[in-house]
Amino acid sequence: MSILASEMDKKSGRDGASAGFARTGVDGGWAAKTMVDAGEEPPVGSLRTLCVLFADVSGSTRLYERLGDAEALHAVDRCLKRMVRVAEGYGGRVIKTIGDEILTVFGLADAALQAACEMQQRVDDLPPVSGIKLAIRIGFHRGPVIEENNDVFGDSVNVASRLTDLAKAGQIITSFETTEALTPLLRGSVRELDQVTVKGKESETRVFEVMWQGSADMTMLSPSPVVRPLPRTRLKVRHQHVSILIDGQRTHLTLGRELGNDIVIADRRSSRTHARIERRRDKFVLIDLSSNGTYVTFEGELEVALKREEIALRGRGHICFGRTYAEDAETVDFELLD
Repeated sequence: MSILASEMDKKSGRDGASAGFARTGVDGGWAAKTMVDAGEEPPVGSLRTLCVLFADVSGSTRLYERLGDAEALHAVDRCLKRMVRVAEGYGGRVIKTIGDEILTVFGLADAALQAACEMQQRVDDLPPVSGIKLAIRIGFHRGPVIEENNDVFGDSVNVASRLTDLAKAGQIITSFETTEALTPLLRGSVRELDQVTVKGKESETRVFEVMWQGSADMTMLSPSPVVRPLPRTRLKVRHQHVSILIDGQRTHLTLGRELGNDIVIADRRSSRTHARIERRRDKFVLIDLSSNGTYVTFEGELEVALKREEIALRGRGHICFGRTYAEDAETVDFELLD
């Protein structure tokens, strides 16, 4: 049993993993009266607030390369089975396993956090396989989801998946919305990491790490560090008669030949999705995604060529797509504003 689960046992006197969640109508969830109720399928097309949790085996590709298919598959399967048992023990419902990953939903934020901690502990307890230490990474997020045909859909599922992508081996990542739904005891076990751009979200997302390792006394955890507020830097991007401002509300834009881009480039040498500009804390990063390259000129400096690379924009200057400025290229101007 994980450290957090042990601490909750002491506080609530529960004797089993799911006993603390033997109640209905809490947190908008379906993890209800008993473990049997938790396993029941919801009505078709129902909308409810749940904690969506993804957990995957970190570095599984390397496992298959080192161990071969049979041994690696066995090792991954051991991890998955442990994670499934833990999820079900905390009143969760396993929606599916996808290769080396499981997707689970919980009615309670506390249940999701405790299950995540115990998953990490159970996998960490496994011995190395042919010298390779197995590890998992976990991301979970609380929000509205659509449940249909024993599956879940919606923005909350996407956010949970992106948080898992942010996690490192042995790490648990969650969102601000999830921490707000935790009980005070468990809220003390998370610390804020940063504000990041999550794909598909216009505004930046506050991400938190769950501290699942440490002493048995959770009151000994250090307080979460105070994250300094982001500088109010903005980036103005101008193309012909169109100007777009990237700031705290809008965190990225796409540029390319396809009409779905924020800025459409007519030049046939530009790619359909040619480049992307992202706000990363106090920086604005230009990322080349093209076949023919992106060319950047900072005011008063020589032109820089990007080929599947990225660069932090500074000051002011212009960007060309698929050809240099000297070739009479179509340009996008940029300027950092304080």
